[in-house]
Amino acid sequence: MRLAPPAAEPTSGSLSQRLYAALREWIQQGSLPAASALPSSRRLAADLGIGRNTVLAAMDRLVAEGFVEARPGSGLFVASLALPEPSPLPGAPIQTSRWHSRRGQQLLDSCGEMEGSRDAFAPGVPALDLFPREAWQRLLRRHRHQASLDAFGYATSGGHHALKTALCDYLRLSRSVNCQPHQILITQGAQQGFELIARLLADPGDSVWVEDPGYAGAKACFNMAGLTPVPVPVDAQGMQPEALAPDSPPPRLIYVTPSHQYPCGVTMPVARRLALLDFARHHGALIIEDDYDSEFRYTTAPVASLQGLAGGGPVLYVGTFSKVLYPGLRLGYLVLPEALVDDFRRANARLHREGQYVSQSALADFIVEGHFSRHIARMRHCYRQRQACLREALAPAVEQGLELSAGQAGMHLVARLASLKQEQRLIERGWREGVTLSPLSGHYLAPDAMPGLVLGYAGSTPGRIAEAGGWLARTWIDDNARCDGAPT
Repeated sequence: MRLAPPAAEPTSGSLSQRLYAALREWIQQGSLPAASALPSSRRLAADLGIGRNTVLAAMDRLVAEGFVEARPGSGLFVASLALPEPSPLPGAPIQTSRWHSRRGQQLLDSCGEMEGSRDAFAPGVPALDLFPREAWQRLLRRHRHQASLDAFGYATSGGHHALKTALCDYLRLSRSVNCQPHQILITQGAQQGFELIARLLADPGDSVWVEDPGYAGAKACFNMAGLTPVPVPVDAQGMQPEALAPDSPPPRLIYVTPSHQYPCGVTMPVARRLALLDFARHHGALIIEDDYDSEFRYTTAPVASLQGLAGGGPVLYVGTFSKVLYPGLRLGYLVLPEALVDDFRRANARLHREGQYVSQSALADFIVEGHFSRHIARMRHCYRQRQACLREALAPAVEQGLELSAGQAGMHLVARLASLKQEQRLIERGWREGVTLSPLSGHYLAPDAMPGLVLGYAGSTPGRIAEAGGWLARTWIDDNARCDGAPT
């Protein structure tokens, strides 16, 4: 018998592996129907010009996996199998929604389009080109060579002790966080911290207050844990709980970014922080303080943490190294109340397993040797300049009425727009020009979303900022001239 070649004949591996893969594909595609006899090993070897042992090895594997059956005295025959429907042709659309759970579809709906980390206006991306890679690689090499066997096994201590000690000293000095090293749990980023909090401290159906607009990543974690995010409006002083109806049920969790509200950029004053703490104590709620980029303030020193005001109160402090160092490091941390330390440590070890102890020990030295504080100071100066570059590029539009946020801190500016339709028009024009724009409206849960753009500048070079910012200014001016900027 003559065998037609398969659609995609294997080109890698040994001759035996390639023959096995080809025969298996013929069987799965129906080119070799059930009960059909296979050529003898001698004939197949002669036809293909390969050794008989090569053919026998492929046949033995097919027999062992059940694709072929041996009939004593008769030879080898294709087994009768209930094969699945053939896959669609390459490029044909696949309906994956039928595989998603309701919870999975809800997660996907909340994801939106993810910006590339190298886009001109990508929010939250640090200046990767200025990271001190040589010093970091030197520390990594040192700790890889010095690592004990414990660094390569399972661990349950909540993170490398040296890193927790160095981090504790830094947080107490720079952020007025009230903690001891054992209260710090090292995570694989802030998202893992949000997930642990949601799963350990709330039940499905419990409400969690979130800032509106607010950080989509935290809201996605709360949604996936079955919690009910309740949007709380944000004003010039941050979250304003008094804007909710007086009879609103108290939340189980309260998520805030008090030092630099994301994405609006405002800072919560002490009076409102104290009021929020008093509310949480009175109602038995827990506050999640996300301190994602507080190091980067340009007019004043970093603002003291809400956790430091709590005096051991109901605040869980969440931090990350993704903004101050680089996202690929995948390290963050929680500062926990004493009563929760052991529970979180055990749950984290069971659900996520601890790891990256070589990176953790290298990071501890990175902090202790002063690289960390020097890098932050350098980035603060860099981001101040890059923000100024963006303001200069947008100046023609600002002169004609474009409203920008104050930009006293952080890694992005917010541009307010006249309407949601204008927001969509600019995003679509940016997509055609290769400029990704992040909509402010996408950060809202409430239906009355404010239109605008979240413009990251930290991860872009001054040249790229000037180019993309100039394009945006011209495009906004042109759009206003055509549509007269009228809200719709």
